[in-house]
Amino acid sequence: MLEHTEPLRAGPSPARRRAAQVAAVLRSSPSRLAILVFLVLVFVFTSLFMTPWAAADGRPTQFSDALFTAASVVCVTGLATVDMATHWSVFGKVVIVVGTQIGAVGVLTFASILGLVVTRRLGLRAKLMAAGDSNPLRTHHGAVPEGQAVRLGEVGTLLATVAVSTLTIEVAVGLLLLPSVLVAGYPFWTAVGDAFYYAAMAFTNTGFSPNAEGLTPFANDYWFLSLIMVAVVAGSIGFPVIRTITKQFRTPRRWSLHVKLTLVTSAVLLVVGAVVYTGLEASNKATLGDAGAGHTAFQALFFSTMTRSGGFATIDVEQMHGASLLVTDMLMFIGGGSASTAGGIKVTTLAVLFLAAVAEARGRRSMEAFGRRIPSDVLRVAVAVVLWGATIVAVATITLLQITRDSLDRVLFEVISAFATCGLSSGISAELPEAGKYVLAATMFLGRVGTVTIAAALAASQARQLFRRPEERPIVG
Repeated sequence: MLEHTEPLRAGPSPARRRAAQVAAVLRSSPSRLAILVFLVLVFVFTSLFMTPWAAADGRPTQFSDALFTAASVVCVTGLATVDMATHWSVFGKVVIVVGTQIGAVGVLTFASILGLVVTRRLGLRAKLMAAGDSNPLRTHHGAVPEGQAVRLGEVGTLLATVAVSTLTIEVAVGLLLLPSVLVAGYPFWTAVGDAFYYAAMAFTNTGFSPNAEGLTPFANDYWFLSLIMVAVVAGSIGFPVIRTITKQFRTPRRWSLHVKLTLVTSAVLLVVGAVVYTGLEASNKATLGDAGAGHTAFQALFFSTMTRSGGFATIDVEQMHGASLLVTDMLMFIGGGSASTAGGIKVTTLAVLFLAAVAEARGRRSMEAFGRRIPSDVLRVAVAVVLWGATIVAVATITLLQITRDSLDRVLFEVISAFATCGLSSGISAELPEAGKYVLAATMFLGRVGTVTIAAALAASQARQLFRRPEERPIVG
């Protein structure tokens, strides 16, 4: 009698085992996943930009320029080593817009939106990833002040807000910009494309222009420039803030501390920046000195808004006084709001450091604002963000100075613009050698991924310490 035997099942292949191991590592560290996904996206868009169809002349773009452009697009920076208006074909410009949309909402948030569309629900891991994208404190153990960002249970609503607000704001701004572009003399369909291109570049805080003249045709069009400012501010304050304003517009007392700090600090920086630029550049005929008082004040406010990470400019940055460049460096380094399309260390980071200094000066043990106490772990994250950001800027500046042999003020300006994903340029990006392009592309990548994400990925911040050492106070100051 023959005995029935089951066929032996082969184990998983080596490739599948390696893939499973990689997947396990990525699931255990969303910060490493963010870095990997951004890297993959940069190289995918590099490949697209190197194709003959992406260039207007039908010839492949060299690797260094394609990589720099891909990093600038995915990181929504706005710096360029080629003429973005004339070098790329229609296909190339479509790739640019798609890349900025992905980079603007954040890769983790974008992935979660896709998961929500496909599965119609978010799993716990997806909620943790999306919430971590809006609150860097989730990379650390301990209590997390969810009221300052977004609660896990509200992630689905936040993702819907991200998608709807992005589409609504860009379409609305594009329609409102269209009359100004038509009045400037562009053909109808060119005007339609340019209007929506400007809207997308403004809300994503990228700053690319579809025409070679940039904003020159609209330098005196207050309607056009005001809409650009509104779109840049909307993109730079952050999606949690947009969601709160839309849901609780009539009850500002119920707004979270994060929303209040973001709005107040952003407004103060905008006004202070405008006043400082007016005072410093009013005598400079190459920038603001040739206009009347009203026009000078408006242009100063516009430029102050662009330092939030907008990247557009109606004046020649290279002609600005050294003091104005230094002020711009500081404003760009601060950047916009958390979980926004802007870069920099974020306005809430600056606010927390300022509140800590005020509390120390008054001899208080805790930071307070708007009737709320801010935990000390928030201050530790703020300090870490500033130190990592300053380190990245310092290393990149020293390296680029050695490569280019250019002046410190120009190189520092370009590096901070890259780190803060701002896009304002002192003019050296177009003159960079290949090594310089790689350095600046890496700076854009590190600035967009986020200093906290980099720190968490490299230092394995999830590790627990099961003991406490004896306490001793060093002398500080």
